[in-house]
Amino acid sequence: MNKFVIFAFNGDPMCFVHVLLNALDMDGKGMDAKIVIEGEAVKLVREMEESGNILYKKAKEKGLIDCICKACSAKMGVLDYNKTVGIPLGEDMNGHPSMATYMDKGYQIITL
Repeated sequence: MNKFVIFAFNGDPMCFVHVLLNALDMDGKGMDAKIVIEGEAVKLVREMEESGNILYKKAKEKGLIDCICKACSAKMGVLDYNKTVGIPLGEDMNGHPSMATYMDKGYQIITL
């Protein structure tokens, strides 16, 4: 099985929608796909939650969003909100999700 994890760093909503589209497409084609929300993208969680974005909602319901970066959430001032959305906070690398951890589990890394 192909295993991919998309690390979304870009805080632009249009770029993040493409992360969602690709993860949902991979999942629909039988691939193991995950999303890690990192960098400026952590600010998009509230926007996606409150707007009811259909792609975000679908990816969240399918469990494709693996975690949100704890350190970046704190730095960007959205940690308290991001703690409430039901998505784990990734922090195994000095407060950030570790790419190496995913690689050790056989995932190929994609950054957007």
